[in-house]
Amino acid sequence: MMKALKVEDANAEFRYFGGDKMLAEGGTLVKHYADMAFMGFTEVLLNLPTILRNLKTCKADVLAYQPDVLVLIDFPGFNLKIAEFAKAHGIKVCYYISPKVWAWNQKRVLKIKRIVDHMCCILPFEVAFYKKWGMEVDYVGNPLLDEISQFVPNSQFKTKNQLSDQPIIALLPGSRKQEIERLLPAMLSVMGEFKAYQFVVAAAPTFDEAYYRQFIGENQVTLVFNQTYDLLQHAHAAIVASGTATLETALFKVPQVVVYKGGTISIAIARLLVKIRFISLVNLIVDRKIVAELIQEDCSMEKITTELSAIVTGTGRDKMLADYEELHELMGEAGASAKTAKLIRGYLGKGSRT
Repeated sequence: MMKALKVEDANAEFRYFGGDKMLAEGGTLVKHYADMAFMGFTEVLLNLPTILRNLKTCKADVLAYQPDVLVLIDFPGFNLKIAEFAKAHGIKVCYYISPKVWAWNQKRVLKIKRIVDHMCCILPFEVAFYKKWGMEVDYVGNPLLDEISQFVPNSQFKTKNQLSDQPIIALLPGSRKQEIERLLPAMLSVMGEFKAYQFVVAAAPTFDEAYYRQFIGENQVTLVFNQTYDLLQHAHAAIVASGTATLETALFKVPQVVVYKGGTISIAIARLLVKIRFISLVNLIVDRKIVAELIQEDCSMEKITTELSAIVTGTGRDKMLADYEELHELMGEAGASAKTAKLIRGYLGKGSRT
C-alpha cells in the first residue's frame, strides 16, 4: 500500500508503527511491530503495562504529527482505540484490512461506523457482512495476490540452502514467539513418520538460528529466513499455523494441514465467544472445509500425521488442489494495494501525510 500511495502521490510522507518491509519503503518507523504483538486473552493481560505504554506513545505521536489521514491495518484491539482517539481530534481515519468483527461481538460494527471514516476490506464475504449492519465498505481484493504476483522465484533456492532432491514438507509456525514455542515442536514431532521427505522451516527474521535450534535439536531440519515464498514454491506439502500463511500456502497451491495452539484459558474464552465455523482463511473464504484444522488438543503428532498422510499422495491431495481452484476464483485478481491507494488519495485531495 505504501508503494502504491507513492505512485499516487510522489510527495506522500509516512510515519508508522510497523516492520522491516515498511521501513524499506521510507518514512519514519516509530515502533517495530515485533515489540507489540501479544496473542490471546491471558497473554494480553500479562503484558497490559507494555500495551498501555504503546497506546500512550502512539496517541502522543499521532497528535504531534497531525497526519492528513491515519491508516490503520488490522490489529483491532490496539487500532480501534487509536481510531477513536484520532477521530476525537479531527483526524481522518481509514481502516485497511477489516477487524474480524464477524467472528465475535459483531456489535462492534456500530462503534466502527462511528469512528472510522472509510473501511477497505480484503475478504469477499465482508462486504455483505458490513452491509447487514448498515455500513458501506470498499472491497479492494487481497494484498497477498499483489505480493505473490510480484514474487520472482530464486532459481538457486535449493542449492543456496543445501536442500536435497527429496520432496519438501514446509513448516510455517508463525512469527510470534508464543506461536513458535507452541506449534513448532508439534510440527517436528511427525518427522519420523515421513522419512522420505525433507523438512524445512520458514523462520521469522525477528529470531536467530539459535532460537529455532532449541526446538529442532538433533533433527535434520533446514531453516530458511526471508524465503517463505521460495519455500512454498518448492514445497510438496505444508504444516501451517493458522493465520495469513494458510491463505498464502493455498495461493501457492501447496496442500496443507492447519494447526493452532493457544493458552488454555485463552482458548476456553475464545470457544465461548467466537462464533465462526472455521479458523483458517481458506475455509472461511470458501465457507466449507477444504483444509484440516487441528486446534489445541487435536494438534498432536497422531492427528497431524493422519492429516498430512492424506495430502502427500492420493485422492486427498488431488481433492485439495481442485478445491484451491474455487478459492482462486473467489479471491479475484491482484491490485488491492493500488485500489486502496487510489481510494485513500481520493478521500484526501492533494498533498498528504500518513
